Amino acid sequence: MKNKRLYLSLIILGCAAASCNKDFLQRNPQTEISPEAYFNSPQDLNTYINGLFDDNLSAPYDDNNSDNVSGNTGSEMDKLVHNTLDENTVGGWNDWDVLRDINFLLDNAGKAKGDAADINHYIGIARYFRARFYFEKIATYSDVPWYGHALTDVDPDLYKGRDPRSAVADSVLADLQFAVDNIKVDDKDNGTRVNKYAALALMSRFCLFEGTFRKYHDEVKLAGTAESFLQKAVSAAQQVISSNRYVIYNNGKGGEDYRTLFSSLSLNGNKEIIQWRDYPQSLGKGNNTHTVLGWTWSLSQSLVYSYLMKDGTPFTSQPGYDKTGFTATFKNRDPRLAETVAYPGFSTTQDNNLYIAKPNLGAYDQLKFYPRDPKQRQGWETNYTALPVYRYAEVLLNFAEAKAELGSLTQADLDISVNLLRRRVQMPDLNLVTANGNVDPVLNAAYQVSGANKGVLLEIRRERRVELACEGLRLKDINRWRAGARLQEAPQGMYVPALGGIDMSGDNVADIAILPNTTDTSSIAGLPADVRAKLSRFYLTDKNGENNFYLDNGTNGHIKFTADRAGRTFKEPQFYYRPIPKQQTILNDKLKQIFGW
Repeated sequence: MKNKRLYLSLIILGCAAASCNKDFLQRNPQTEISPEAYFNSPQDLNTYINGLFDDNLSAPYDDNNSDNVSGNTGSEMDKLVHNTLDENTVGGWNDWDVLRDINFLLDNAGKAKGDAADINHYIGIARYFRARFYFEKIATYSDVPWYGHALTDVDPDLYKGRDPRSAVADSVLADLQFAVDNIKVDDKDNGTRVNKYAALALMSRFCLFEGTFRKYHDEVKLAGTAESFLQKAVSAAQQVISSNRYVIYNNGKGGEDYRTLFSSLSLNGNKEIIQWRDYPQSLGKGNNTHTVLGWTWSLSQSLVYSYLMKDGTPFTSQPGYDKTGFTATFKNRDPRLAETVAYPGFSTTQDNNLYIAKPNLGAYDQLKFYPRDPKQRQGWETNYTALPVYRYAEVLLNFAEAKAELGSLTQADLDISVNLLRRRVQMPDLNLVTANGNVDPVLNAAYQVSGANKGVLLEIRRERRVELACEGLRLKDINRWRAGARLQEAPQGMYVPALGGIDMSGDNVADIAILPNTTDTSSIAGLPADVRAKLSRFYLTDKNGENNFYLDNGTNGHIKFTADRAGRTFKEPQFYYRPIPKQQTILNDKLKQIFGW
């Protein structure tokens, strides 16, 4: 039985729903089970917990709203940097019913009779879910109201104000510690549920986020406590490492091994996966992963340029790198590039019918998470690939970054973390001394970190961006590093050497044409007639005088987007946070905007 069908569980926080009124809050379901008749055994708790998964265990497969994405005009980030997002236009703050469902179990779990370890296991899972919920709230709003129990319409806390970030973060950490201490090591569903190590993975993620956020953001006035969170991030990651339960998936197949993590029907038995979401066709439960490929966004040039050359040197150190054409960009690169971005010669149908990327989105279309087998793609919400929630790879990156931030990173640490990821795709190891002695100027300009350890810290940030691309973590990374300049920089697409025909498939035959307008076809007049007939044509100006993209040098250069012609703005520190929707501050006048909102 779904938890939302239990007595009182449809009551949501008054501060979270503009449409909520007292009559609704006092109206009880007529056909529901009361808590007095439920929560009597561990099995009751388990049944309720089953209903929490869909609302509380997302598995992202894109990096929208970050600098990893181009062409997605109309996104929240696009509105933010163009100054059209404010308290009147922002969404969010409307999911507090999810928290109430979690707290409803925690309020009633004490009634259960049975094995104490079983009862605490389910309480631990509920607190794990509450920690995930509040992690997102802290990352979005900083100070937020902490609710440790399910509210009723007469609860005095219903209209409370924000609680300090420090207090909420400490409560999240307490929830995670309880979860780590009480959730069982093994679970019968082999990673589709929650075990002790999923809680440790979340702890390592949260503590790295909070520790670095406090270190780099003086406006929260918590720098003195940053180190303790970084130490906890290391400790949580080390517990996962020392368990010897997880290994990097590496069968010696390079990029193919990496691909397996994101396009498989099942992740059952994959020892890199700590937790995952299952989408079995047999149960008619699918996802929308097919939409990553060329629907509403592409990946950015800055992400593509982050991938190293196959020999381990930066792509940006190659002569003329910023004038490299589309097909040449993929040559001799880290294999993860061609597993993340649709490469020349890729076929969605696994035959000679090649996929041709569209320049109006930037042309670096996302391939990671796209179901490769056509049988896996059957339409909207009918893709049947498994999605990772926590990978061992991320835990290793959390470990390495936290140690680098603490100044305690060693070569041995790199060899059991970052270098395992590089070896999977047959890339050279990261060397601590070399990285610190030869700081990449492009990375240094992008992040502007300081200290003797900055070279290796920058390379860890590169590795994190590359390894975890499109897994929903990039915006949090940018925010915690206080790297808002990355978001102010207008995203770019591929380099176009000249107007006319462009080979996108690597066969030296033009597949598309970028033309100045709908009438001037002089730049393709010299192409064979059969080639001209098959060209997909894109225009810098349409019949209305403008299109959605342009070239930064007029008739050549990198693809840029018309929405960015007037520039982008990133206000520090305001834009690291989101405002609370105005309707909510009207409902609850104790909720105040902060950081300039």
